[in-house]
Amino acid sequence: MPIIPAACPHDCPDTCALQVKVEEGRVVRVSGAPDHPMTCGKPCAKVGRYAERLYHPERLLHPMKRIGAKGEGRYQRISWDEALDLAAERLKTVAARDPEAILPYSYAGTMGLVQGDSMSARLFHKLGASRLQKTICAEAGFQGLLHTYGAGVGMHAEHFSEARLILLWGTNPIVSGIHLWTKVQEARQRGARVVVIDPVRTASAEKADLHLALRPGTDVALALAMIHVLIREQLLDHDFIARYTEGFEALKARAEAYSPEEAARICGLEAAQIEALALEYGRSKPAAIRLNYGMQRTRTGGQAVRAICCLPSLVGAWRHRAGGLLLSSSGFFPTNGDALTRPDLLPDTPRAINMSLLGEALTDTRRPIDLLFVYNSNPAAVAPDSRRVAQGLAREDLFTVVLEHFQTDTADYADLLLPATMQMEHLDLHKSYGHTCLAVNLPAVEAPGEALPNTEIFRRLAQRLGFQEPCFRDSDEEIARQAFHWERTGTTWEALKDRGWAALPLPEAPFAGGAFPTPSGKCQFFATSLEAQGLEPLPAWSANIQDPRYPLALLSTPSRDFLNTTFANLAGCQPKAGVPTLEIHPRDAAARGIQEGDEVRVFNALGEISLKAVLTERVQPGVLVAPSIWWKKRSPDHRNANELTSMALTDLGGGPTFYDCRVEVLKPFPS
Repeated sequence: MPIIPAACPHDCPDTCALQVKVEEGRVVRVSGAPDHPMTCGKPCAKVGRYAERLYHPERLLHPMKRIGAKGEGRYQRISWDEALDLAAERLKTVAARDPEAILPYSYAGTMGLVQGDSMSARLFHKLGASRLQKTICAEAGFQGLLHTYGAGVGMHAEHFSEARLILLWGTNPIVSGIHLWTKVQEARQRGARVVVIDPVRTASAEKADLHLALRPGTDVALALAMIHVLIREQLLDHDFIARYTEGFEALKARAEAYSPEEAARICGLEAAQIEALALEYGRSKPAAIRLNYGMQRTRTGGQAVRAICCLPSLVGAWRHRAGGLLLSSSGFFPTNGDALTRPDLLPDTPRAINMSLLGEALTDTRRPIDLLFVYNSNPAAVAPDSRRVAQGLAREDLFTVVLEHFQTDTADYADLLLPATMQMEHLDLHKSYGHTCLAVNLPAVEAPGEALPNTEIFRRLAQRLGFQEPCFRDSDEEIARQAFHWERTGTTWEALKDRGWAALPLPEAPFAGGAFPTPSGKCQFFATSLEAQGLEPLPAWSANIQDPRYPLALLSTPSRDFLNTTFANLAGCQPKAGVPTLEIHPRDAAARGIQEGDEVRVFNALGEISLKAVLTERVQPGVLVAPSIWWKKRSPDHRNANELTSMALTDLGGGPTFYDCRVEVLKPFPS
């Protein structure tokens, strides 16, 4: 059987290098590349079943035009010519009146550089459409990294296996990074201790040596208290601080106010726990920290990342290849973004719209969005305050085009619904945010029906719009060749196609001698770049104002079965409960007369949802967990957790505050 090199397209830090086996024109097996340093021959269970998704009977196969009311999901088949003519006509009409009334909305439905934002970005730049600020997942954390290290950079994931102490902070790798968990297990077999810092006793926390269940949104206070103890006990690498950091005295003054006792009051921990954690971190060589993006989805999430990122530089952990911190490695990749997206095509500087405020943008009557173009995303399910998003999508004067594989919640609102190819059917190129290898994805099989790659759909639209620039005729392979500054990748396009993946030529301990990608080359405890924007230049914590009507904190954490909303419609990926659940502590349940299996009403000022109660001590009193992200149409009440999340933004980057969600729970759900 032919074996085709591929790459996982999904929003996961592992970015697995894959091998696709094909028999008689069909994918029969998807496995991991055995020589890849993180994949090690094993994809996750979801991607191992990729053929189920590829050949799903509900796959969209033909262009379709809406015939029912918006949200009903009723369509009739039309030809590609009719569909593209209609889309081009609408784009021309709206652009002639106000190009900024056009909004392209996309995110990480594919992480590929070719099928993501390449030809699509060129087209919308040429039109002068509104720019989308892509904040919905990681922007607060990215800004925290940017203003501390200078970019999304960190230690190599494969070296976690050699650490003596591993802090898994706000991450549950058994669910959201199984290959990193393998490295953690290797370290434990060598004698390392593993500490999980998370409000919930996750699957990873259950297997760790220690779990610290802090209150949601208090991570910055815990990190500052650790800094307080490290300074007080002189568990510092003074040489590293002097040579490779800036702002130490200011950070020292800030941390002075965060004694273990004060942080214990804020975080809901014991002062002795905080003291012990700081001492163990300061004395363990090498110590590695793995952050993930859940902990930055609160109001002080950006500063929390900043505070935690200070820790490795204080103790000199960067001197060791198994020391330091990893939140994102995407900044190591020499991506040629201008060549991919061609911002030079912009006729002017159009307005920017924060995707975390989509509900606000779609219901703004002062300067409305008239044409919405959705691809690589499902905003009706994933965007905060989804009731308001649905109100906007239901506007009769809004023309919506959706490129999709299945008829998602968002697709039900489309005026035009266009079938897109899946990963095994097109060419793509991938970097990673969890390791430092790039990978190619070669098409393995023909697309079913009339499905087309994203690039081809936008290529044909550009032709109908009369765009004459040569870049609109670039093939997918030409786009891939433009995607990187290849001389800095350690490989070539031809070599990558042959092997399937390649590791970037980086030092094993990238910041052992400083050389952070900041203007000074130093780790910035005090960020003058934030000060210049009128923002807090030092890590800082402030309490949320609580509404006594909603005393419980709801965390909509990643489901082990889904990947955001991808896989949520596959039979083989359904949770055992079969319906959306609410994990609640027995004490909170008893106070409300809730028993195991009860249908409960979870609500706040934005909306309400119906969930099945699961009583468990995995969650602490005052905290609820609703695994996400269910398609609304597949939930009994046609709602999901984002009915309750607000459009409030993070301190840095304007990201969403999904985990600053306060609710109340009652039973029964009214009929």
